[in-house]
Amino acid sequence: MSSPIILDLCGGTGSWSTPYADAGYDVHIIDIKNGHDVRRYTPPANVHGILAAPPCTEFAGSGARWWASKSPHLLEEAVEIALACCEIIRTAQPVWWALENPVGRLPSFIGQWRYTFQPYEYGDPYTKRTCMWGKHIIPDKTPVEPTEGSKLWRLPPSPERQALRSITPEGFARAFFKANA
Repeated sequence: MSSPIILDLCGGTGSWSTPYADAGYDVHIIDIKNGHDVRRYTPPANVHGILAAPPCTEFAGSGARWWASKSPHLLEEAVEIALACCEIIRTAQPVWWALENPVGRLPSFIGQWRYTFQPYEYGDPYTKRTCMWGKHIIPDKTPVEPTEGSKLWRLPPSPERQALRSITPEGFARAFFKANA
């Protein structure tokens, strides 16, 4: 019997799908960084679950002050990627799926989110409100004090900043796995 397939779309570090990989699921990270563009990806048959985290740079409200000065092409490409994730979900028809992105303008393109969460609600002591779309069980919360505040927003400019800000909080990833194994 083969392991259930989990697609981690725009998975980057694979932080969200790590609990699934650790539990023996067949995790496929579909990310441009490993040569797999979601816009050109055809999902396999029998996908159990999909985790989708389209790049947020052009959507996140934290960057709103720069939206007017950016090339419209950047937003068009970001929308293409988000819509490609939605099309993979529609095509694969998994048992469950989830798509995340920070508060911002993505709802204008894919509809209103289902709920939001903060990392501190799942044991990671910082804030970064994240919107969730999908058909899945909402994980049980195990809140702690947000003693580190908005630590990701305060990261200094660096080549790693975008990747560091996009890592799924470990506590949420574990809780999500527990609820949606």
